[in-house]
Amino acid sequence: MKTTSHFVAGAGLGLRRALMGPLADVPDTAIDFMEIAPENWIGIGGRFGKQLRQFTERYDFLCHGLSLSLGGPAALDEALVRSVKSFMQEHGIKAYSEHLSYCSDDGHLYDLMPVPMTEAAVDYVAERIMRVQDILGQRLIIENVSTYAEPGKEMSEQDFVCAVLEKADCDLLLDVNNVYVNSINHGQDALQYIRAMPTQRIRYLHIAGHYDEADDLLVDTHGNAVKTDVWALLQHAYDCHGVQPTLLERDFNFPAVAELLAELDVIRQYQADAERAVKNGSLLSGGVRVSG
Repeated sequence: MKTTSHFVAGAGLGLRRALMGPLADVPDTAIDFMEIAPENWIGIGGRFGKQLRQFTERYDFLCHGLSLSLGGPAALDEALVRSVKSFMQEHGIKAYSEHLSYCSDDGHLYDLMPVPMTEAAVDYVAERIMRVQDILGQRLIIENVSTYAEPGKEMSEQDFVCAVLEKADCDLLLDVNNVYVNSINHGQDALQYIRAMPTQRIRYLHIAGHYDEADDLLVDTHGNAVKTDVWALLQHAYDCHGVQPTLLERDFNFPAVAELLAELDVIRQYQADAERAVKNGSLLSGGVRVSG
């Protein structure tokens, strides 16, 4: 349901065109907020444009970009940033997030490529983020990404993410599934990664399903239900950082709407449990669970 609050709260769902029909008749209270890729909607009119307007008038919305290529070698696409700003104003969208990755040079790729985790890359990416923020007139939210290689790595991923956040003075979209995927693909400690993120910069969380390609290779597909270990990591994120708005991503293999809404209810249950733990004193607000 659309609110007048400064930011979003509760459990959200990524809006995809294939879901617009099935979601049209669900109660407003079933979904707390939505998220869309602005590149897929800027300049879209006709039937789809009218449908989008119906959703943005009902729910709080966030933009989650796909093609800004913050770590890419080509010049920053400032025209895209201005288009996103206008789109956000048109639909009353609250914030804009992008991936800490790159996806283009002379042309666009279909994948989000890993930025080399170096001090030089921190400076380069931070400068581009600050320029985006200047154009937007508000803070950019960057997302940690899933990766399948770590070229030129000179620092840990968590240190790299934190350094970019500090240098650019921007905010974080903490993708819990990406943390889990990378923990398997690169042998990282997912719990320690979550703990290392700066609470004050986290604006919201993502959770999604992935595909088990092999015991040591997970693929971030957004095409499956959320797995048990990822739900457990979400609980850990709440334990460490307090309850945060959390959005479910699903890009294909869409189940019945009732199944998607059931996953949102799982998010709400974890949020309620964490809030109850704080109230009962078994969880320090914004801290960690303690024994009673």
